[in-house]
Amino acid sequence: MSSFFTTPASQRKRKRTEAPSAVSKKRNVTSAASQSAKAPRRKEREESISGSESSDEERGDVFSEEHESSGSSDDEGETAAEKRLRLAERYLDSIRVEVEDDGGFDAADIDRDLISERLKEDVAETKGKIYRKIAADLDLQKASHIFGKSGLQRSITGCAVRLPYAWTISKDLVIEKWELADPKTYNVEDSSRPTNITPRRTPKRLFWRKGNKNKTKDRDYMGHTSPIISIAVSDSGKFLATGDETARLIIWDADTLTPRRMFTQHRDSITSLAFRRGTEQLYSASADRSVKIWSASELAYIDTLLGHQDSLVGIAGGLDGTQETCISVGGRDRTAILWKVVEETMLKFNGGGTAKQKGMEKLRKGRFGDKSRTNGDVVDNKDPGDADDDTPIAYAEGSMDCVALLDAGLFVTGSDNGGLSLWSINRKKPVFTVPLTHGRDPPLPPEKMSANNDAKENGTKGPRLARYITAIATVPFADLILTASWDGWIRAWRIGPEKRTIEELGEVGRVPLDEAQEELDHGNGANDAQKGVQDGIVIRGIVNGLAVCERGDRGKDGLCIVAAVGKEPRLGNWMKAQGRNGIYVFEVPRKIIVKDKDEGDDAGGEE
Repeated sequence: MSSFFTTPASQRKRKRTEAPSAVSKKRNVTSAASQSAKAPRRKEREESISGSESSDEERGDVFSEEHESSGSSDDEGETAAEKRLRLAERYLDSIRVEVEDDGGFDAADIDRDLISERLKEDVAETKGKIYRKIAADLDLQKASHIFGKSGLQRSITGCAVRLPYAWTISKDLVIEKWELADPKTYNVEDSSRPTNITPRRTPKRLFWRKGNKNKTKDRDYMGHTSPIISIAVSDSGKFLATGDETARLIIWDADTLTPRRMFTQHRDSITSLAFRRGTEQLYSASADRSVKIWSASELAYIDTLLGHQDSLVGIAGGLDGTQETCISVGGRDRTAILWKVVEETMLKFNGGGTAKQKGMEKLRKGRFGDKSRTNGDVVDNKDPGDADDDTPIAYAEGSMDCVALLDAGLFVTGSDNGGLSLWSINRKKPVFTVPLTHGRDPPLPPEKMSANNDAKENGTKGPRLARYITAIATVPFADLILTASWDGWIRAWRIGPEKRTIEELGEVGRVPLDEAQEELDHGNGANDAQKGVQDGIVIRGIVNGLAVCERGDRGKDGLCIVAAVGKEPRLGNWMKAQGRNGIYVFEVPRKIIVKDKDEGDDAGGEE
C-alpha cells in the first residue's frame, strides 16, 4: 500500500500548474485597466501643469529678470568664459549699488577708485592678508570715554562685545549684560528733544546672573561655583561662553543669559576662550595644558589638542574661514602654537631668550641698569635708585600672557616683561619686538625691600620692574593693535607698511578738565574723574580684558573699545590697585569725517 510517506522523494515532488501564465495574463489585464484608468488623470495633470505655467507667466515683473538670467546661464551656446564674464558683471553691479548707497559719488569715481578698492579688499580678505589701513585714520586723542560702575566687591576679570551689548564677568561669580549707548544718539543735536533731558551716555546694566560657590560638588547645577576668569561671544551674538577656576565651561544664550549646556571635560581652570571668526566653533584653553574644541550650535564636544608644557593662559580663534585654526600661548613655557585642526598638525613658535640677549648679566651683577657702575663693579652713588640715573634695560621674558591674530599669517603676543612681539607663521622667532610698552613701576622703597629697623636710612631701593601686558586686542584684517596694563592708558600701535615692524600711535583718550567736569555733572565716576585729572591718567585700576568692535560698515563710524577694569589681576591677587570695578567705554572717531568737514568749511570761506 503506497502512501505519501512511503513514496520515493523523486516522485514526491508536486508538479507546477499553469498559474504563472494566468497570473501574468491577469497582470497584463490589470496593467491595461490601470493605463485606461490613468489616461484621464494624465490629461488632468497636463492641464494643471499648463495652468501653473500660465499662472507663472501672469506673475509680476519681480522674478522675470531672475528667470531670464537663469535661462541664459543654462543656454547651451554659452561657453565657460562667457559665463564667468556674466557673473563678474553681475558682481560688479552689486558692488556699484552698495557704493552708491553709502554716499552719492560720481559714476567715474565709482568705476575707477571705489569699486577697485572694494575688489582688492575682498581678494585680500579671501587670502587672509591685512588689507585695511585704519590706524592712520583714527583720531585717538579725541576719543571720548565713560565709566560704567559695576558695584561688585571683587575684581572684573574679562569682557566681550557685540554691539550694542557687552558682557562682563567677575570673581564674584557674576555675569553682567550691558547696553552701550550709540554716539549718534547723544552727539547729534535734536531740536525736538526737551532741553531738560540729556541723552544717556553711560553703559546701562540690563541684568545679571550669579553662581553659587556651595554647589561645587553638584554636577547637575547649571552655574558657576568659583571665580569666572574667561569669556567669549560668537560673531552672531547668539552664544556666550564662560569658564571658571573649577573647570566648568557653560554655554549661555547671549540674549537672556539662560544656560544651555555645561561641560566638565577639563581637569583644571579654564583660563581663556575664543570663537573662530564667522562660526560657532569654540576653543578653550585650560591650566591642564590642553586645548579643547566645542560646537556651540550643537552643544557638543569635538576634540582635544595637546602640545604645551605649561598652563595655557591665552587663546585666539582663527580668522580664515576656509581653515579651522587657532593659536594659543603657554605661559611659562614661552611658546605659541598654531593649531591646524583638519590637518592635525601644529606650528610651534619659541619666545624667551638667553641671559646675554636680554641683558640679565647686569641684574646678576647687581647693577639694576645704573649708569655709574661699569663692568659690574659697585661704586658709591648719591641715589642709586633714582629714576633719572636708572636707565632702562632689556628684561627677560618669563611668560607669554596674551595673544591676538591680525590675519591668517600674522599675530602678536604680550609678555610679562612688557614686550609686544610681532610674529609670522613663516618664522619661529618674533619678527619685531617693542620692549617696555607700558613703562616700568617706580622702585620699591627701602623699608619694603628689607625687614631691618634701619632699612629706611641704610637700605637701598629695589629695582624698577616692567609692567606686563595684561590685555591685547586687534581688529581683524587691519593694522591696528591695542594693549593695556595698569599704567592708566590704553596704547595703540600699528603694523608698518612692510608688515615687519610695529609703530607707536599713542594713547587712546585724554584727560582734559572739561571732560572731568562732564563726569562730575553726570554724577557717574565723579571720584575717578577727579583723581584721573590729578594723576594725569584715564583708567584707574588693572585692565583685565579688552574688546574692540567697529561701528558702521567696515568701521566708517569709528571704533568702540571696552576695557574691563578691576582692583586685582585676572589670575591672582598678588597686587592691589586703586580704583573701582567696572568697564570703560571709549568711542574713537575717524579723522576722515573731521577732515571732510574742515575742507567744506574752507571751501565755503573761499567762495
